[in-house]
Amino acid sequence: MNTQHNSASSSPSVQNEEWLDKMYNNRQLVPNFAEYFSAWQSDSEKVRLNQHPILDVPYGKGNKESLDLFPCKTPHSPIIVFIHGGYWRSLDKADHSFIAPTFNHMGASVVVPNYDLCPNVTIPQIAMQMVKCLAWVYKNIKHWGGDPRQIHVVGHSAGGHLAAMLMACNWSQYDADLPSDLIKNALSISGLFDLMPLTKTPFLRDSLKLSDADATRCSPALFPAPRSGKLISVAGEQESAEFIRQNHLIQQAWGEHRVPVCEELPGQNHFSILSALITPHHRLNELAQSLLD
Repeated sequence: MNTQHNSASSSPSVQNEEWLDKMYNNRQLVPNFAEYFSAWQSDSEKVRLNQHPILDVPYGKGNKESLDLFPCKTPHSPIIVFIHGGYWRSLDKADHSFIAPTFNHMGASVVVPNYDLCPNVTIPQIAMQMVKCLAWVYKNIKHWGGDPRQIHVVGHSAGGHLAAMLMACNWSQYDADLPSDLIKNALSISGLFDLMPLTKTPFLRDSLKLSDADATRCSPALFPAPRSGKLISVAGEQESAEFIRQNHLIQQAWGEHRVPVCEELPGQNHFSILSALITPHHRLNELAQSLLD
């Protein structure tokens, strides 16, 4: 990943532990969170039964280094890589198959990858797994009718963080055969761009084991703006003040030229926002469509 940094850190000055837990514990903020997870799992199972995707395709040799493919019927289709959330420590690609039909209907093939979870790995290691995954997609997606010149990334929560990390990646440093603009555009949904507060957040401390050094290495708001592509950054209007701060921070760091859209979506919380993504004519659904336009 790109390890150069700028000075655009805007962590709040007061960070007592009780306040940090209140700001970052989305399951406490949305008490019926389990209902969302149950719906995602049920809807995802139905999608897999109806669409017969190609499941568990390895992109690396690690236990979790696999992805699910939902090809579009249109040849040379653009690619949406959807990266799931879960604070880098929970959830699975199988919980998120439900997003695929929306992008298939837009004419895109969909890739939903897995990654190893903390505390078995660190966040920098997860970021590099996603680099490996995107390199695999670029080199192999043509076998399923996808166009490697049209790769876009959508990520939710921790996945939104990883989407921004991938936008900032120096691809030729990883592999000289990869183009500098491997990712054309990205959409971060409720993403995190300044990880330093998480080093002090009690409910995350034991599982993430996030050091100050790794938080700095993996805070996209500290990176120079990417040289190409656009990042759309959104959060739910009902999310915590910290998630809303994080949403605006990446636009402040990278500028409106690279982050032309930065919005809070009315009526949405950290979990309902994925329903907005797949709802036709919703603002978030339209923003997702704009990645492909």
